[in-house]
Amino acid sequence: MKAVLASNNKHKLVEIKTMLEGKFDDILTLKDLNIQVEIEENGITFEQNAYIKASEIAKMTGLPAIGDDSGICVNALDGEPNIYSARYAGEPCDDKKNNEKLLNKIHALEKDGQVDRTAYFQSVVVLCYPDGKYISGSGRTYGKIIDEYRGDNGFGYDPLFLSDELGKTFGEATMEEKNKISHRSRALADLLSKM
Repeated sequence: MKAVLASNNKHKLVEIKTMLEGKFDDILTLKDLNIQVEIEENGITFEQNAYIKASEIAKMTGLPAIGDDSGICVNALDGEPNIYSARYAGEPCDDKKNNEKLLNKIHALEKDGQVDRTAYFQSVVVLCYPDGKYISGSGRTYGKIIDEYRGDNGFGYDPLFLSDELGKTFGEATMEEKNKISHRSRALADLLSKM
């Protein structure tokens, strides 16, 4: 069975393709199919947004499509940035500006005392078939937000996210290390267990 990844995010594509290797005959990207589309993610949960992406691409291609939505949730900020993680500082998406906004909001709270910097990455992956049927998987990984950017690997909030399990930031972790415990790998494992 062939499947299509309903994403243009190069980093996500590499992670998902690596984790799903051998599970499908071939995993195509939108670029492989010459599809240039920006799907509006207007859901209010990670699952809704992942489903919106996957169902649109499944309808367009006639192939099963894999959609992912993920983000970081910081306890001190009542779960922000949540589903708005990629565009936290506005359009266009900018990792540096998103990280700066996150740190600025945490620092503003610290003026009143100690702040809970614990956080988790959440991911939901949806596999949608052209007939509209779908399955989903979800996963989380826990850590805390630090002030210092550490590591050049990963993307997004990875250099600020100190993983509880790894004892280092996702920015310092190798792809293999990150993929073993990441929210996305757990969501994919959950999804695959339902196939």
